[in-house]
Amino acid sequence: MPTVAFHTLGCKLNFAETSTVGRQFREKGYSVVEFEETADVILINTCSVTENADREARKLVRQARRRSPEAFVIVMGCYAQLRPEQIAAIDGVDLILGSQEKFRVFDYVESFDHHGEARICVGALDEEAAFGPAYAADSEGRARAFLKVQDGCDYSCAFCTIPMARGASRSQSVASTVQQARDILARGFHEIVLSGVNVGDYGSKIGTSFEQLLAALLVVEGEYRIRISSIEPNLLTDSIIELTAASERMCRHFHIPLQSGSASVLRLMRRRYTKDLYAERISTVRDRMPDCAIGIDVIVGHPGETEADFEETYRFLADLPFSYLHVFSYSARPGTHALQIGSPVPSEERARRSAMLRILSEKKRQAFYRDNLGSIRPVLFEHTKDGITSGFTDNYVRVGVASAPDAEHRLIAVRLDAPQGAYVAGSIVDEKYTEPRQL
Repeated sequence: MPTVAFHTLGCKLNFAETSTVGRQFREKGYSVVEFEETADVILINTCSVTENADREARKLVRQARRRSPEAFVIVMGCYAQLRPEQIAAIDGVDLILGSQEKFRVFDYVESFDHHGEARICVGALDEEAAFGPAYAADSEGRARAFLKVQDGCDYSCAFCTIPMARGASRSQSVASTVQQARDILARGFHEIVLSGVNVGDYGSKIGTSFEQLLAALLVVEGEYRIRISSIEPNLLTDSIIELTAASERMCRHFHIPLQSGSASVLRLMRRRYTKDLYAERISTVRDRMPDCAIGIDVIVGHPGETEADFEETYRFLADLPFSYLHVFSYSARPGTHALQIGSPVPSEERARRSAMLRILSEKKRQAFYRDNLGSIRPVLFEHTKDGITSGFTDNYVRVGVASAPDAEHRLIAVRLDAPQGAYVAGSIVDEKYTEPRQL
């Protein structure tokens, strides 16, 4: 049986899309092996959000070729769409697929034979770019499934290449999305993470809305919960907040990108909200759901960010009731407006600012964990390692219990007892939620 290995860089959307391509290979009779093993075909799904992502993609190609010198190597994803010539120059790459071509591997390859040089299949993106439904419901060892509901972006943030790599915002129908959710649940998964480039923009061009999609998903039968991967503050409506607060199936967790707490830097970034709007959205969420987890994305060192701007960001964040931060150091990307603003902050200073925010993040996370002690919440256990079976609550607290492999891939009621560094030690109080999933 021929073998194929996959490696995915970047966001959960990429993982969902890799999973879809993986199912196509299985249907063609391929056995999927680990990326660290030798394989007949190797597919790398790339990201291009940062320069490091580009560099990592190039390194992975070279590693794969050394491990499997006879393998047919395919590179797809955002880096492939934006810089196909750079990838073609890497020794050993056979096929490069752009954003519209990545779901049609077998349309471009009749046999996985080497032809001496890379073949580039990367078309221009336009308003009619295909959606390409995808969900990662067969990822080994996961209890959650990532369902792609939206792709592309119509925003023009100064630092971002995603509109160039993925095209305009687009969605599939509510009916198609609901059917895919049913397929995921039929496989035994108990959490669906709604993923996309700009999830809150779902339906804007097909006459529906993200709120309507949520309402349709919440009436599907089964034992499950829904988590929103990330949503822009200007698209987090009162009705979405209310729906989350009112439904036990909605995870009390919002990840809301901020990027900067400086009013002037937000304008330079071309973000579509103000500090005041952002703070008001956080306040509304916490007033309605005091136990709701709130995650925040922040970029440090964007061109034009002064020390005073960073201090403004730090103070703004310190006063917000959030649960954790994802901190990114600005990375210059070709073709973006940020390059016209001026030089980025020196790398040493970016590293210092990032470290300060990560310390703040850890303090906020530990405080949020302490606030949840003594509560009983449903935990979806994922795996067992070093004698601890761990998973997440609906409000994104990582919980660990003494080795309980039978709890894996189940929703179980757990009392949160004591902080243990990266997680909260818990005690199982009720196992009635669900049966183990069937693989």
